[in-house]
Amino acid sequence: MAKAKETTAEKKPGRFAEIRQGYRAVKQLDPKIGWAMLAAALVTFAVIVGIGFLLGGLWRFYLILIAIPAALLAATFVMNRRGNKAMYGMLEGQAGAAGAALQSMGRRGWYASTEPVAVDANRASKPSDLAGSAMVFRALGRPGVVLIGEGPKQRALKLLKAEEKKVNRVAPGVPVHLWVVGDGDDEVKVSKISSKLTRMRPVLTKDEASVVNKRLKSLGGLRTGVPAGMDPTRARVDRKAMRGK
Repeated sequence: MAKAKETTAEKKPGRFAEIRQGYRAVKQLDPKIGWAMLAAALVTFAVIVGIGFLLGGLWRFYLILIAIPAALLAATFVMNRRGNKAMYGMLEGQAGAAGAALQSMGRRGWYASTEPVAVDANRASKPSDLAGSAMVFRALGRPGVVLIGEGPKQRALKLLKAEEKKVNRVAPGVPVHLWVVGDGDDEVKVSKISSKLTRMRPVLTKDEASVVNKRLKSLGGLRTGVPAGMDPTRARVDRKAMRGK
């Protein structure tokens, strides 16, 4: 058993190995990432060292030591930002883009799934044939239920309204937000989905969200895990709060 653990630990890549793997992946999407990272590192290093020489004395040596890790951090930050931008740019217009954007929300206290909870009548038999179909993805968090539609707008809106009725039936009083993916004024870009979700004002407690998640599962379509530490079988919710005051 001990040997197995040691083998697993040896196979686990280190921090620099992970950064190198991430860089290679981002470079495939953004060939200029290397130059951008170099520029960020050099500018950061030059600014910090310049401040050190202006202050004089031992500050020159202290800030040189600080400038090296700061430059590496700046380069890594640029890699992450440009990598996310390139990834979302690749997702724009692709079927299921909203689901891909929801992948990281499970770590932020949301119940979300990469699988659609509703697809219009033009749904094909295979996920690869869903291009051009309208579909709805669902996310649940303390701000309430967020239904995200993508595809042809009118068909997506029709699906959203139908899903809203289902949610209201099993979880009356819980706020339901309807979003449509797109570039219009009343639409949400794929790249903005996760940031917009995290900025929403919470209205439910964690226990209430857990209970609502259990009710939504009865509708089918959502196959998401429960956040660590939450037990929906023991959660209790204030019924007055659920129905609205």
